[in-house]
Amino acid sequence: MRTVIFRTTAPYLTSLMVLFSVFVLLRGHNEPGGGFIGGLIAASAFAIYGIACGVAPVRRALYFHPMGLAGFGLFLSALSGFVSILQGVPFLTGIWTAVHLLGLSVDLSTVLFFDIGVYFVVVGSITSIALALEERERD
Repeated sequence: MRTVIFRTTAPYLTSLMVLFSVFVLLRGHNEPGGGFIGGLIAASAFAIYGIACGVAPVRRALYFHPMGLAGFGLFLSALSGFVSILQGVPFLTGIWTAVHLLGLSVDLSTVLFFDIGVYFVVVGSITSIALALEERERD
């Protein structure tokens, strides 16, 4: 399905979907959403872009290899769990801190970094599968 309309609108749709996936990721702390759902939305955005324009433009848009993104996400998720061990509490216990930037207090937690890691794992693994299937179909 490589119509002119689809190829023209796919980059804009992909951008909106990735932006929405980041919104869902960050909102997942207090409301429904989080890293898994946000990652699925972003991976489906890249799949749509791959169907419309091909695999090579998606690989250029991602900049990093999808499995590299998944590995980084797994590392970040595990690292957020080890922070709690260093504080003397059980593994994956949420630890919160406040960072002061430009006169504003920003609350950060290990739960947020765990969600970001899950986001990257889902985006990397699902996008890698989708791109492999798309490459196989084009051959």
